[in-house]
Amino acid sequence: GGHKGQYQTEKMALRTVLCVLALVAPAIAFTSSTNRLTVVSRTNAPSTMTMKLYDWKRREANEDYSVESGIFTLDNLQGAPGAYKRKTRKGRGIAAGQGATCGFGMRGQKSRAGRPTRPGSEGGQTALYRRLPKYVGKPMGPGHTHTQYNLIKLEELNGCDEGATVSFDSLFEAGSITKSKQKIHKVVGGTEFSAKKLTVQAHAFTASAREAIEGAGGACVTLSKTTNLPVAAE
Repeated sequence: GGHKGQYQTEKMALRTVLCVLALVAPAIAFTSSTNRLTVVSRTNAPSTMTMKLYDWKRREANEDYSVESGIFTLDNLQGAPGAYKRKTRKGRGIAAGQGATCGFGMRGQKSRAGRPTRPGSEGGQTALYRRLPKYVGKPMGPGHTHTQYNLIKLEELNGCDEGATVSFDSLFEAGSITKSKQKIHKVVGGTEFSAKKLTVQAHAFTASAREAIEGAGGACVTLSKTTNLPVAAE
């Protein structure tokens, strides 16, 4: 009886040692010699890891999607699976998925032809553009002083004769400028000016344009925005 118990004890101890060795045996072994730690690693075998594709068309194309071949270049870039969907063909029967009412339902304002609501509508609730405060001031009063002019460049005056009187109408008849939506005109600088002794009539002048015209022996005549007459003559 004693020998049998000792045999079972040794058997269990051997089994325990084997289990411990199976768990402890690593891929990287550490050996110590002369108080130094030497690391022995496994050989770098080529990986066989592949990426799972969720697009059946790409899977059936027999493409190589291993990690080693995963180098993206301009000739192998593709959209992610599901990034591109087929166009939905509406009104082509129930089997197409969007037949009959085409997804708009059978009744209601949003199922009718044409645009159902105007932009900004909130279904009866006071719209946002009506809840916000208005811009302070009259349309032509304080806060609304920006005036839109038709701009006449100095270089468009270079073709005029010396000592001539120039306005928008005369420049338009001569073909130097094109027609304008604005009824008032402003002469602006910033370009080369070579005409001499011109009398330029406009509704406004920039400081650089006035300096260039008067520096060449000319004159700047400011016109009224309402009567188109020289301001000094009113």
